[in-house]
Formats: sequence, structure tokens, C-alpha cells
Amino acid sequence: MTRKTTVIVGNGKLERDLSAAVDNAQFVMRFSEPNLADEMSGSHTDMLMLAASSKALHRRLADPAFLENAALKSTKVMMLAYHPEIIRKYHPRPNIFQRLSGRKADCTMQTIKRTGIAGKEIRIMAPQFHVDGCAELGLDQSQMRQVFPSAGFLGIYYALANFPVSEWDVKLCGFSWEGWKRHD
Repeated sequence: MTRKTTVIVGNGKLERDLSAAVDNAQFVMRFSEPNLADEMSGSHTDMLMLAASSKALHRRLADPAFLENAALKSTKVMMLAYHPEIIRKYHPRPNIFQRLSGRKADCTMQTIKRTGIAGKEIRIMAPQFHVDGCAELGLDQSQMRQVFPSAGFLGIYYALANFPVSEWDVKLCGFSWEGWKRHD
């Protein structure tokens, strides 16, 4: 039996052209606002994973050109990595200056409204999925307000849970081991 291929494409730099492998895959997941302009990661996108608590997404939602992103236009499913309950319970709140400028801790509803206009199927990860992802990383309840899984980690975790190795060859590209604030 020939296994199907899924490619999980991070937003990091690619060392070589992977466009043919990505475009020929049966399932492709990308994150946030991928740049398809370099043409090294193809254009095929089945699922776009977004973090509805990030400053970057809040900024992009305010941009009229947000819906023109090539990956967003081609994706079938928009997956919100963090359930509103998880954002409320664990994610940091914007500071007073950010709130005065209109930033919210949770832009789930704003994301649903904007991407729904584009006719995309919208899914939100269950709260338990986040808890299980934290457990996989060895984070206990007391650590979940200081460190939380990135959308990239949750996307990989989702793929490994939903694409059995007996049927799927899961490939990763565009990821690094460099963390960023609260994503060590």
C-alpha cells in the first residue's frame, strides 16, 4: 500500500525548492501568514493554522489586504489553534497601551468574521487538545501561564494524531529549533 503524503510547512527559511513535493502532497498545513512569494514551498494549502491571540494576527485582521494572502485564498480550512477558553485561562492580556489601541487578548470572533466572509471552513481546537499538547511537552498546570505550545507545535501534534503512520508519510519543512517569547 502506498502511503499518502502530508507536508507541514512552517514559516522559516527553506534551504532548497520543495514546491513540487508540497504541491503534490495530499494534505498541506501552513501557519499564520505564510509567504508564498519565494515559490520554494509551493502554493498548495489545505489547512491554515492561526493563533487568535497573537499581536501579529490582530494587526493582520486590521489590514484590508489580509484576505488577499495567497495561502489564505487557497486554503480550505482555517484552524484556530487556541480555543477562547484556553486564551482566557492561560494567555497573557494586552497591556494598557495595547488595549487603548484596540488590541484584544482574543480575536477569535474577529477572525471568524473576516475569514468567514472569504467562505472558509473554520475550526477551533478543543480546549483538551491544548491541555494534551502541554502534557506532551511536559508542562504541568502550574507552567501553562508562562509557557504555551506554539501554533506550529500544535499543528505538528494535530497531524501526528490525525494522520496515522500506516497510511501517511508526514513531512516537516520551514521549522527551526529557535523559540520565541513564551515558546521555549
